[in-house]
Amino acid sequence: MKKKVLSVVLSAAMASAVLAGCGSKGSDTAATEAGSAATEAATAAATEAAAATTEAADTAAINGGRVYLLNFKPETDEAWQELASKYNDLGGNVTVLTAADGQYATTLQSEMAKSEAPTIFNIGNANDVATWKDYLYDLSGSDLYKHVSDHSLDIKSDDKTVAIANCYEAYGIIYNKTLLSDYCTLDNAVIKSPDDIKDFDTLKKVADDLNKRVDEMNEKFGCDLQGAFASAGLDSGSSWRFSGHLANMPLYYEFKDDGLTDLTAGEPEIKGTYLDNFKKVWDMYVQDSGADPKTLASGTYNAEQELGMEQAVFYQNGDWEFSALTNPDNGYLVKAEDLDMMPIYFGVDDANEGLCVGTENHWAVNAKCSQEEIDASLAFLNWVITSDEGRDAIVNKMGLSAPFDTFTGDYAPKNAFGAKASEYMNEGKTSVAWSFNATPNVDDWRADVVSALTAYTDGSGDWDAVKTAFVDGWAKQWKLAEQAKTE
Repeated sequence: MKKKVLSVVLSAAMASAVLAGCGSKGSDTAATEAGSAATEAATAAATEAAAATTEAADTAAINGGRVYLLNFKPETDEAWQELASKYNDLGGNVTVLTAADGQYATTLQSEMAKSEAPTIFNIGNANDVATWKDYLYDLSGSDLYKHVSDHSLDIKSDDKTVAIANCYEAYGIIYNKTLLSDYCTLDNAVIKSPDDIKDFDTLKKVADDLNKRVDEMNEKFGCDLQGAFASAGLDSGSSWRFSGHLANMPLYYEFKDDGLTDLTAGEPEIKGTYLDNFKKVWDMYVQDSGADPKTLASGTYNAEQELGMEQAVFYQNGDWEFSALTNPDNGYLVKAEDLDMMPIYFGVDDANEGLCVGTENHWAVNAKCSQEEIDASLAFLNWVITSDEGRDAIVNKMGLSAPFDTFTGDYAPKNAFGAKASEYMNEGKTSVAWSFNATPNVDDWRADVVSALTAYTDGSGDWDAVKTAFVDGWAKQWKLAEQAKTE
């Protein structure tokens, strides 16, 4: 379209020049001037036409069909609302709803039952595919698919790509390396440098000692430490860090022992081989913290704030926290240069272990919607990953690392925690796969584990109940999930 308009205008310019040159010798100067004027006019017209055509093309890329995105990540809600507003100002029709922490599955079920269901939703794993198979539109061949830089995390069903990863994430133990370095200068400190922590045993000794010397640290360095670790909250807004991310560790190593080629595929029954390791890490989190173990499920703790305000040195979480911790609007004391991340050392293969890397964030488009809504949804997602507004939101406001070929230059990932994952890989460490993606009936299984873990932690239950919830609960929920597939 653009080339055609330009060609027509330039042809007119050439014709004017030719006609001007057909007069007598006496008219050569006038002809030249006329030809030059015509050419200038034509060039100006061509430029104006090209600009208009480009503007028309840009406007045409904004599809005004209904788009309803059900967002999976609460911490990105503000950025998504801003993106939707900007797109709508251009002629779009986008609504974004963000599910509460730990409530995505139930929210999705509820919203899908409505007449105007989500047109874009999140798929985490193969179990989600089994649940929503009839709702998954084939994304193969879409503009979104063509921009994917690494298809290894695509989710497929019947040889079709039905969900595309929208970010890569890494998690481990975030720590304040400035405070940890300060600790290293204390008399009889367990380590001389933060780099000396390379296994669980060393981490545990450091955490134990640091937790005992909180007052000494505060007096000498003017901080406000409450404990070595931030609170291990077991309320609904925090417990996923342990029933999901920490629980991943025993699952990962057991699946690896069992020879699974896909460590995120899972199996119908588990043995709980590494639950003693889980217990050691959990006990460290609880004992080497300033939080009261009896009130961890109360919802009164804010672990992010504790690390941000230098009340804790260690905090298990992921690279999505980098943006929040370094956002000046949050008023935190910690700075970007203070932050680093280490693996969740588990006492199994610490020498070779890197960060936990993967994703449970995949865009899926609702195949039950009209083709107009599907096309509008695909157009919106393509705008997000190609426009300056979208790329800026994902990289700078959401703090994510996106797996698309459009995220280069100014939009290359700036997340230091994500960069740390790459650093470990370059050192030859093995990234820990997100085996928790195989969790059957994820919300129900995690709820039972959290309930047992809460009772163990507040003293009203024992560790055997945690094992039962973990192992027997897995087999139970797997069977229920399989039965649901046949109904």
